[in-house]
Amino acid sequence: MTLSKKLGAEFIGTFWLVLGGCGSAVLAAAFPEVGIGLLGVSLAFGLTVLTMAFAIRTYLWLPSQPRSFTWSLVRRPFFDL
Repeated sequence: MTLSKKLGAEFIGTFWLVLGGCGSAVLAAAFPEVGIGLLGVSLAFGLTVLTMAFAIRTYLWLPSQPRSFTWSLVRRPFFDL
């Protein structure tokens, strides 16, 4: 895989995270009557990461099934201490 594909996937993922996650936080702070609150911002960040993980999984090392993705997060730590 070329460096340009990796950088493109990283750029799109970062853009999506800032748009979805930080955008919901700004909306929650600027317009409290919208009512998404802390739980809504947390869900927005989580769903943003999940959708991007499945969208660009061909450029990253990620399993293709949701249950195997979740299991890989549970059974293997990210950092070996």
